[in-house]
Amino acid sequence: MRYATLRVALGVVVGATLAGMAWFARPYVFHGAVIEPPVLASDFSLTDQNAQAFRLSAQAGRVVLLFFGYTTCPDECPATMARFKQIRSELGREAERVQFVLVTVDPEVDTPARLREFLAKFDPSFVGLTGTRAELEPVWKTYGVYQEKQSGGEVAHASRIYAIDAQGNLRLTYTTDTPAEEIARDIRQLLRNR
Repeated sequence: MRYATLRVALGVVVGATLAGMAWFARPYVFHGAVIEPPVLASDFSLTDQNAQAFRLSAQAGRVVLLFFGYTTCPDECPATMARFKQIRSELGREAERVQFVLVTVDPEVDTPARLREFLAKFDPSFVGLTGTRAELEPVWKTYGVYQEKQSGGEVAHASRIYAIDAQGNLRLTYTTDTPAEEIARDIRQLLRNR
C-alpha cells in the first residue's frame, strides 16, 4: 500500500514538473501585429530636434519605436507620446536600449525647435524628426503613412506604432491604444532575441 501511494505521489510530482516545463517552453506570443518573416526596416535620414542628422540604420543594437504624428495634434499624438513615456518607465534600465522616435506629418509647422519643445513635455530623450516635404514623403510612403493637411491646420494621418528590432528589422506594429505594459513586454522579448 505504501508503494502504491509513493508511486501516485511520484506520478503527480513528475506530471506537475512536465506540465511546468511545457508551460515555460511555450513560445512568446507578441501583443502587436507580427510581421513574419521580419522585414528590414527602410532606412532614412532626417533632421532631429537638435538640428542634427538622424539615420535610422545608425540605431542598430537598439529597439526603435517609431510613430508618425505632429506637435499641434489635439489628441492622439500627445496621448501616444504619453504612452511612450509609460513604456520607458515600465522598461526601467532596459529603456537605455530603446529609441523612441516621432516623425512629423506636418513639416511646415514642426521645426526642430518646435519638436524639441513638444518632446520636452514628455521625455527629452525622445527623438523628433522633421525635414522638407520632399524628404518626408518617401518615408511616409515606405511606412504606409497616410497624411493630409485639413483646413484649420489639423492633419489627418494614419496612426500606428512600429517596432524595429536591434538588427534593424520591422517586427511589429501596434494601434495607438495598445497598453504600455504589453508593448514593454514585447520590447523586452525583442531585446532578449538579439
